[in-house]
Amino acid sequence: MRETFTVYLESPIGWVEIQAVRHGILSLDFVEKAETGLRPDGPASGQPEVLKAGLAQIGEYFRGSRTSFSLPLALEGTDFQMKVWRELLRVPYGTTTTYRDLATAVGNTKATRAVGGANHRNPISVIVPCHRVVGSDGRLTGYGGGLWRKEWLLEHERKHARR
Repeated sequence: MRETFTVYLESPIGWVEIQAVRHGILSLDFVEKAETGLRPDGPASGQPEVLKAGLAQIGEYFRGSRTSFSLPLALEGTDFQMKVWRELLRVPYGTTTTYRDLATAVGNTKATRAVGGANHRNPISVIVPCHRVVGSDGRLTGYGGGLWRKEWLLEHERKHARR
């Protein structure tokens, strides 16, 4: 069994839970509350460097001073999901794409629903920017953290995008 590490960060849109293994970030999710003792001001001994770097970079993102991440990721998924997640990593900060455009990018223009499913199963929110995917008409569509968070993240990025 692999050793996983968890830490919490209070962001402007709620608690963020980050999980990692020694070699990469496993997940980033919005949660209702932080577990006692796992907050960044709690004990840090034994936490892998990648988790410490993840906390720092997510904090910088929410302060508006970071527009891209340089963290090793420990993504786990099907081949198709991995293709979609790699394409999500190419969507520039402060911009959006559509499910149709992602389907085209992964080589199957008819796979918009499958792309939506892969987007929904993205385990590393914000860093793998599934919030940057909108409907073909530009409307906001589902987001695991809630549409209000998706709207906040997109507005935050528009406000801080370096042009």
